Amino acid sequence: MKTIEHWINGTGTPAASTRTTPVYHPATGQQRAQVLLAEPSDVDSAVAAAAKAFESWGDSSLSQRTKVMFAFRELLVKHEDELARVISSEHGKVIEDARGEIVRGREVVEYACEIADALKGSFSDQVSSGVDIHNFRAPLGVCAGITPFNFPIMVPLWMHPIAIATGNTFVLKPSERDPSVSRLVAELYVEAGLPDGVFNVVNGDKVAVDAILDHPDIAAVSFVGSTPIAKYVHERATAAGKRVQALGGAKNHAVVLPDADLDYAANHLVAAAFGSAGQRCMAVSIGLAIGQAGDELVEILARKANAVKVGPGDDPSSDMGPVVTKAAQERVVNAVARGAEQGAKVVVDGRGRTVAGHEEGFFVGPSVLDHVTPEMDAYREEIFGPVLGIVRAGTVDEAIEIINANPYGNGTAIFTKSGEAARRFARAVKVGMIGVNVPIPVPMSYYSFGGWKDSLIGDSPIHGPEGVRFYTRAKVVTTRWPRTQASFTFPTSS
Repeated sequence: MKTIEHWINGTGTPAASTRTTPVYHPATGQQRAQVLLAEPSDVDSAVAAAAKAFESWGDSSLSQRTKVMFAFRELLVKHEDELARVISSEHGKVIEDARGEIVRGREVVEYACEIADALKGSFSDQVSSGVDIHNFRAPLGVCAGITPFNFPIMVPLWMHPIAIATGNTFVLKPSERDPSVSRLVAELYVEAGLPDGVFNVVNGDKVAVDAILDHPDIAAVSFVGSTPIAKYVHERATAAGKRVQALGGAKNHAVVLPDADLDYAANHLVAAAFGSAGQRCMAVSIGLAIGQAGDELVEILARKANAVKVGPGDDPSSDMGPVVTKAAQERVVNAVARGAEQGAKVVVDGRGRTVAGHEEGFFVGPSVLDHVTPEMDAYREEIFGPVLGIVRAGTVDEAIEIINANPYGNGTAIFTKSGEAARRFARAVKVGMIGVNVPIPVPMSYYSFGGWKDSLIGDSPIHGPEGVRFYTRAKVVTTRWPRTQASFTFPTSS
């Protein structure tokens, strides 16, 4: 059985303990590897290597850092096929979807290639007689990332390139469900010329997480995952004096007005709800049908959902792969059952879906539940699977009230031909990322990613300008080259 080790100080490293957990191929249901689970001493080793590397990397030139990032970006392109296949084999998503997350992660590397512009300070001449002031941003030191299974390369790429390009070193704790791609990324960094110890990977469970949150030599922690864990990470890490990015869960709504092109809207709702088997924090899980749009929209959605080709991720004809684990499969099946019990109409039922030749795989088909209400579990819970609930509303204002009453505020969308309705919607919803005729409004790398309410704990979004600010701190330097004696009076601007 293949064993996935840690990556510390530029090399594969066994764990201090023999604790392991299985890594499955979701399409077959078979174990493909085992991954070592870190003990606190393993985290200590990674942090020590990162702290030692920071002594020189923190003083490295912008030219050296961007040279590494340019080389790393080219290697991500060169190895895209290999990376995508590794992701698919452990996550289950189709190859093209895996390529998509590589591309969206690579965009942040491209932003890091231009980090010199983002790090430019300011200069004020002659603020007082013979006195100038300038500022610049300095790296923090050792930073860490704790990342989820659903985007095993993209979400880490939203963190470590910015941290490293701004002069920090990094310790990544990827999900133990699909850890292999992080090892490949570490090897690509070495090939790109990154010094040993600047980027490290420790695999593990809560033991490793807590060791990271408590470690006195880690300055900042970035986290993406469920809201309860985001709150835990934020509370524990801030109590230890760290900066924290903590992005939580979501229940994303897409509003469809009667004036929308319903076929267009349904196409995008199906793709946004069932792509990656619904295992996206930006997946659309609730469709809000306004007025007379409801019946026709549901009819079109049912037809398109039934046409989704479910199969293994490495089959080019598959639209949607399996969910990541057996437990995830059971959770989705139970969510559909509870929806039916609580009064929702099961328009499309994905329970019991099997794939020929992959009968033991963790497959579940797309499900559409109509007449869902905000009181139902299917509305309140983050199912994180291919289940689309349809809520009926009379007006745009009613839809806005429903969205704003939801505890999550990650992403939302509106489908309409009305500029007035779209503008009113965008200004009124209490959600961080909004799409107008765009179902998954993930910002480009030069904007920051982050929701509102329970989708973002604290106030630090990820990547873009906010990412640069998160991984650096400001220094302001006041300079005088005096010709006169010192004065004992308080300095003024005269």
